[in-house]
Amino acid sequence: MIDSKNVGELPENGVRTQKRKALTRHELLRSARAIFSRDGFEHARIEDIAANAGKTRGAFYASFKDKEDVFCAIFEEDLDRDIAELTPLILGLSTLSERVEALGNFLSQISEDRERILLSLEFKLYAIRHPDRRRRLADLHRSMRLRSSFPELDQWITLLAGESPPAKLTDSLAICGILEGLALNHLFDPEMVDSQELARYMRLCLGEALRKTEGGEAS
Repeated sequence: MIDSKNVGELPENGVRTQKRKALTRHELLRSARAIFSRDGFEHARIEDIAANAGKTRGAFYASFKDKEDVFCAIFEEDLDRDIAELTPLILGLSTLSERVEALGNFLSQISEDRERILLSLEFKLYAIRHPDRRRRLADLHRSMRLRSSFPELDQWITLLAGESPPAKLTDSLAICGILEGLALNHLFDPEMVDSQELARYMRLCLGEALRKTEGGEAS
């Protein structure tokens, strides 16, 4: 016989369960960021990620399939935050030059994030060191466009130039490579490539990439 006084509690219990799962996932993501940036992607252990979050291996596998899965989730989280912040800013500016400056400044701020740049570098090094995995990871990179420290750059370039369809992915990846190189050298030698120089060069790279879209306005 069903206890009628407990029937109304079932939906609330379900909500609480979902909230606990979401909180556990968030805590594991935060822990994974720290462990990946400390130990490197390849040497990071799932046990350490779970323990650092105060969780068990079972809790980790209830939220993620493996290290690649949690790494992808990290950049999905970054992507959502970036797009929510940047897209309204870009769309609120009227000229290409203003949009290039805004995006260049935004990307230079990302480049100050040591943890984020390290995570991007670690994952790509892992893919390069393991040819049997590289093909799959490169395919994921192209299809999801989430594993770069500058995700969805092609989408933002589309917003910058007001064009459709989106910019070619190869162009986007090439620009990402230049920007990531600038970010890495800024972290390596911030006295030589300081924050102002970093932002200036990023604006120059973006402006050159978009130079043909509006008769060279961004140059």
